[in-house]
Amino acid sequence: MKDCREAEPHVLGKQLLEAGTSVGANYRAACRAKSPADFISKMGIVEEEADETVYWMELLILSDLVRESDIADLIDEANQILAMTVSSIKTARMRKK
Repeated sequence: MKDCREAEPHVLGKQLLEAGTSVGANYRAACRAKSPADFISKMGIVEEEADETVYWMELLILSDLVRESDIADLIDEANQILAMTVSSIKTARMRKK
């Protein structure tokens, strides 16, 4: 049986992989939305998954499994994607009114 410290990188890595790939998959779904409301809903999922991706990267750093300097650019890029997503949602909501 593996101890918790050995399993930790695998668990965090799996969560990061799932959240990170979900961003792209859900953005693709949003691009094929059937209505403005559907687009906003799907982009909300993109926002959640992008934020979760940042969270898992931060946990990798806090767990001393990854050096912050090694993934700082990835965190920055994920935060930029998150900001663009939030902006798109706001724009879509304004246009819907």
